[in-house]
Amino acid sequence: MQLLYGLHPVEEAIRSGNRRLESVVVARQRQDARLKSIVESCHAAGVPVRLEPKEQLTRMARTDAHQGVVAVVAERGYSSLEEISQPRGQHLFLLALDGIEDPHNLGALLRSADGAGADGVVLPERRAAGVNATVVKTSAGAAEHVRIARVTNLVRALEELKRQNVWCVGLDERGTQDYDAFDYRCNCVLVLGGEGGGLHGLTQRTCDHLLRIPMAGQVSSLNVSVAGAIVMFEAARQRRAAVAVSATGESTVNDAAQSKRPRKGLGS
Repeated sequence: MQLLYGLHPVEEAIRSGNRRLESVVVARQRQDARLKSIVESCHAAGVPVRLEPKEQLTRMARTDAHQGVVAVVAERGYSSLEEISQPRGQHLFLLALDGIEDPHNLGALLRSADGAGADGVVLPERRAAGVNATVVKTSAGAAEHVRIARVTNLVRALEELKRQNVWCVGLDERGTQDYDAFDYRCNCVLVLGGEGGGLHGLTQRTCDHLLRIPMAGQVSSLNVSVAGAIVMFEAARQRRAAVAVSATGESTVNDAAQSKRPRKGLGS
């Protein structure tokens, strides 16, 4: 079993229905509409609720950031790579994380992936953070909705995606192409490296394209969760624009030229 704490994580765990809730513990001292709504949702879903002193919740969660609610839930279930490779829109868009070890960064990335409409996230099993209570809390509960596949070997997973005609696009300060110059209107997976050294060498060589975020200041790079959000929402922007153009039947010379231009990557 696993603990979740905080209003958003518990609300989203109930709403998603993706894992079983054993019980929900509510602080006796807190009585407000938000918490009342959670209790009502628990009763509707048949989840037992009990009242405890706030100090007991702090001991359970091992933090005082529980906002008056702690849930005892089943362990998070993961999807297979095949399952998350099924696009929910016209083109597949995945996020792959190469050794993200900070749960706060992972939580922030999962929140952005959910907000940008990513089809799923690929995580390696070793030397990487898993989806724990801190990740769910940092993601504001978005982690309960994102499809996540854990793989034993990230490079092999990327190679499998490439065999399915999915472009592997790495984000790295050593990249030669700006992130907003890439056309994301294709089946692609965005690959982000770890907090310290970025993409591992073999992962970098597996990518078809290496993109960079141009920096105008003295610092050469951004926090990985910030950088990932920038690129994911650029991809979402391009895809929304493409849908809007399709709906109106309009097109541009650039769109037509780009659609006919063969793609070539680092591995071509």
